[in-house]
Amino acid sequence: MKILITGGAGFIGSHLSERLLNEGHEVIVLDNYFTGQKKNIHHLMDNHNFEIIRHDVTMPFFIEVDQIYNLACPASPIHYQHNAIKTVKTSVMGAINMLGLAKRINARILQASTSEVYGDPDVHPQVESYWGHVNPIGIRACYDEGKRCAETLFVNYHRQNNVKIKIIRIFNTYGPRMHPNDGRVVSNFIVQALQGRNITIYGDGSQTRSFQYVDDLLEGMVRMMNSREDFLGPVNIGNPVEFTIKELAEKVIELTGSNSKIVYEPLPQDDPLQRQPDISLAKRELDWEPKVPLNDGLIKTIEYFKSVI
Repeated sequence: MKILITGGAGFIGSHLSERLLNEGHEVIVLDNYFTGQKKNIHHLMDNHNFEIIRHDVTMPFFIEVDQIYNLACPASPIHYQHNAIKTVKTSVMGAINMLGLAKRINARILQASTSEVYGDPDVHPQVESYWGHVNPIGIRACYDEGKRCAETLFVNYHRQNNVKIKIIRIFNTYGPRMHPNDGRVVSNFIVQALQGRNITIYGDGSQTRSFQYVDDLLEGMVRMMNSREDFLGPVNIGNPVEFTIKELAEKVIELTGSNSKIVYEPLPQDDPLQRQPDISLAKRELDWEPKVPLNDGLIKTIEYFKSVI
């Protein structure tokens, strides 16, 4: 097939590009390089089935493809808060432009939504039927509400125009090619540990997250895209094994052999205290569940960061 990936030079997009090329597809990547990096896809450049186009999804784009993976949007707080208006535009205008494209060419389209639509949740673990607890004017809202609006657009393009849509809600994902300065907890801890600096925990470290290795996410995404239904989602794609942030810091120190000490800073505004997916729907609809244990994934991720720091 001919497949378009927006945000394809980013952390997840570059891994998805590689996987789809290995399956024999033709892959066209759009990226404006705000957080994506050419080095993430440099090793794919010689593949005749791969094409990269510098383009911002807030502007219309015209092409003939079979499938569209809409991944374009900065996903770490440091990056998406840097230009909050642009983040909202990327989620909303990007969804409108890609859905318009899918409608014109009758392509199947998948939206990479996020567990952030649940905000700081009152329901634990989070199920897809939960509407969320989001501060619409908080510092994280540009991302949270942008993705919520994108989900709305996807569902209504299906209802009104019969566009074939899939929506996944991605929970914390880590792995090689994460941006070293993205401010996310896994990359933060690994970089600090490898550099022998103090490991910074925001809050008391008792807040929880569920960490999914990138290969598990890719399997869920591809199964979702190729499922038979013309409308499926939202479906949680994440690892249901929950860890405290303090446990993660201790694991990283152990696996890197670092002498780093843990220090504590105040918790940022609206930072969720709990995050754990209920993946019953993914198991039932996609026969999917994550396979990579945290230790194994962290070892691969640490090796990557050793090579770039």
